[in-house]
Amino acid sequence: MNKRDAYYDNAKFLLIFLVVFGHFIQSYVNDNKIVLTLYNTIYLFHMPAFILISGYFAKGFKKEGYLKSVAKKLILPYLVFQGIYSFFYYFIQGREVSSVNPLDPHWSLWFLISLFFWNVMLYGYTKLKPGYAIFIAITLGVLVGYVNEVNSFLSLSRTFVFFPLFLVGYFLNREQFKKIRETKIKIFSVSVLVVTFICFYFYTGFEHQWLFGSKPYVVLDAYGLTGALTRLGVYALSFLTTMSFLALVPSREMFFTKWGTRTLYVYLLHGFFIKSFRNSSLVNVLNESEQIIVMSIVSLILTILLSSDFIRTTTQPFIEMKISALKRWAERVQGDHGRLQNR
Repeated sequence: MNKRDAYYDNAKFLLIFLVVFGHFIQSYVNDNKIVLTLYNTIYLFHMPAFILISGYFAKGFKKEGYLKSVAKKLILPYLVFQGIYSFFYYFIQGREVSSVNPLDPHWSLWFLISLFFWNVMLYGYTKLKPGYAIFIAITLGVLVGYVNEVNSFLSLSRTFVFFPLFLVGYFLNREQFKKIRETKIKIFSVSVLVVTFICFYFYTGFEHQWLFGSKPYVVLDAYGLTGALTRLGVYALSFLTTMSFLALVPSREMFFTKWGTRTLYVYLLHGFFIKSFRNSSLVNVLNESEQIIVMSIVSLILTILLSSDFIRTTTQPFIEMKISALKRWAERVQGDHGRLQNR
């Protein structure tokens, strides 16, 4: 059995932490300039990097049973959590459960359905040369912004907008990823992220919803070539900052490497905490100087908690549709009990 490469699990843990952190600090983007700047910088690359890595690991999509396995891994949890979140929103926001459209993903669930579509789209795009395929994907990602009907329904907008990153990840090979991690690139990468942060700080007119990829241009008040040029600019910055982040990820096994194998648990479960926080009075407790520090600590603790063996054991039936972790736990408890009796 091939040993897992710690690099990718390290990247996934760091990224899921940034996802949680970004969702927490979103409550303060309108009142704190530093928070908004950090938020914009993180959103440029945290999901794009996740998507690119997902594409890299989709190389076996032509294997028999691959698509069926992906559907079980993504679509079933999507349907389960779409229902769970519907009831959750009813209790914390009073939103009617009957008004929920199962084909309009709740909040972060868009990633599951888009990831399924990206795997399906590989069947067509991989018949083309990489350069042509990526060019077509970017072109469609730009053009869909002019179609008002392409929005959050079935996560179609994000599916087209973010697909180029998934495709680039698919075409990247192991050696190219190793080159990204070279020392000279690391130094350049730090500069890129710092300069990006500085630019966002001084350019206050940027609308951060461009980073979501979920809305047509008209909703963002972009008409004519403005929409296309802005999206192309976001693409360029996303690719650059994504590669910069990936260059800085440690390659050796770290204390958090194991947790990077459980990002799906964090992704699906952290929303309950985020939404509860946003709908509580706790949002107003922190002053501007405390928001980033406190939220980073809370985000780290929550990410570690949701990556724990306990959470995996208790929620695996809803997320992975299996109970292997629960069986192993029961066997371990039974074994410990047996050893105690034999003493």
